[in-house]
Amino acid sequence: MNFDVAIVGGGLVGASLALALAESGLKLALVDHSLPAPEAGEWDSRVYAISPGNAAFLESCGVWDGLDQARIAPVTKMRIRGDDGASRLAFSAYDAGLPELAFIVENRLLAQSAAAALARQENLTVFRPARGASLAWGAQEVRLGLDGGKSLSARLVVGADGTDSWVRSEAGIGVKGIDYGQLGVVANFQTGMPHGDTARQWFRRDGVLALLPLPGMRVSMVWSTWEAKARTLLSAPPFDLCERVAEASHGELGRLELITPTAAFPLRLLKVRELVRPRLALIGDAAHTVHPLAGQGLNLGLRDARKLTVAL
Repeated sequence: MNFDVAIVGGGLVGASLALALAESGLKLALVDHSLPAPEAGEWDSRVYAISPGNAAFLESCGVWDGLDQARIAPVTKMRIRGDDGASRLAFSAYDAGLPELAFIVENRLLAQSAAAALARQENLTVFRPARGASLAWGAQEVRLGLDGGKSLSARLVVGADGTDSWVRSEAGIGVKGIDYGQLGVVANFQTGMPHGDTARQWFRRDGVLALLPLPGMRVSMVWSTWEAKARTLLSAPPFDLCERVAEASHGELGRLELITPTAAFPLRLLKVRELVRPRLALIGDAAHTVHPLAGQGLNLGLRDARKLTVAL
């Protein structure tokens, strides 16, 4: 039960770090409290916009090639509208000299592919489902106790366990947070008109509405809005929700049909006072949490994993 690196948190960021260290010669432990994601069926309403650089990183980790490529949508253009309706911004991959600006990928697909790659990794021991119970720092190692009585030691502990990080709390690292008082409401729709591989955003007085392209005539919505408005959207019957989203998006994609349940998550800003200490590093949402309007949350976390891989 002695390891070089113990990663606490088996989400996409923690998993990608473990996978990136597959050929490092290090002995790794991954501690995660959740079970692997179920097999993909219907479209997952939670999606990520993955940057080309991070797509290449996930490919090097053995995750990207394990995805169903028919369920990945490229973003080649972006259109943004301001509060007044007249202000506009437009970007294109062509103008930037790139094949695409980003890829829209379902959360569940990424989690499944990462889990399959982890199962093949020879220098990794996975403790799942398991939670940390205690952390004790020594001069040469960190002792990590797990619920159920197991204990392991590591030369480095990595906290990749999310916004409410247990590792960060056990280390006594302070945070400064801002609650936006908003929820990100997510759902997927069938569209009446082609999206043209275009990500669309409307900056409205009640928040930010984004419609992101999915394969075929489908889009994924993220509506970041005040809690009262979010609760109204969550409780709206499917037809009413479709009408509200179509109206807010000025009918650009024609008639909308809801194809997934709606869901929501709270929006917060989190700044951590320390990212590293002797024998400790924080990555992903354990290190920083940002508003989703630019789609950078997971991208920042994957970049953390990339940089830490180089350092190790």
